[in-house]
Amino acid sequence: MIDKTVRSLEAAVADVFDGATVMISGFGGAGQPAELIDALIAQGAKDLTIVNNNAGNGEVGLAALLKARRVRRIICSFPRQVDSQVFDGLYRAGEIELELVPQGNLAERIRAAGAGIGAFFTPTGYGTQLAEGKETRVIDGRPYVLEYPIHADFALIKALKGDRWGNLVYRKTARNFGPIMASAAKCAIAQVAEVVPLGALDPETVVTPGIFVQRVVPVVAAPGARAAA
Repeated sequence: MIDKTVRSLEAAVADVFDGATVMISGFGGAGQPAELIDALIAQGAKDLTIVNNNAGNGEVGLAALLKARRVRRIICSFPRQVDSQVFDGLYRAGEIELELVPQGNLAERIRAAGAGIGAFFTPTGYGTQLAEGKETRVIDGRPYVLEYPIHADFALIKALKGDRWGNLVYRKTARNFGPIMASAAKCAIAQVAEVVPLGALDPETVVTPGIFVQRVVPVVAAPGARAAA
């Protein structure tokens, strides 16, 4: 019987190793798997490469992982906003590496990894510092930059509901990077607000098929918290 349900957050992240590349879903706070991140902090893995749209907000979630000095390198599209003081301090002190990737390129590089695409040409970034050292080509009179997929050892994602096979549905914009990150990682770990029986999810609403998910862990929201925000 296939059952990908894991009973605890600690067990879900127990094998994340030092130096691993970890994708973390979320657009700011929306869809960020905060409880899985807290479990990863407690687990102790270090020298991580993190792939995320942002570089943390305030001092919780991803920012807390950075503050704990567990991240060696981050790949993201928007590292600095008004409350990204943790990343800003680490970067200015030379304590963290940054690979800045335009948001569309970031999404496509992750998607390409899951789709088995070896590389792709994009016009975004051509003629800027982001294209330095990269192969370029003119196609139909337009210049392009060659970009490569981003693969990961683990993906930590947040969904609204899942079943024991790993099929997932999301809550509105909390969906963001979750589906493509699940497909791009060797081991996708999904925290869900509810694990439902097989057949309870309408197949037409399943966004991430279970084939891309290795672990599902139920997380009970704190009283008053919005489910899968």
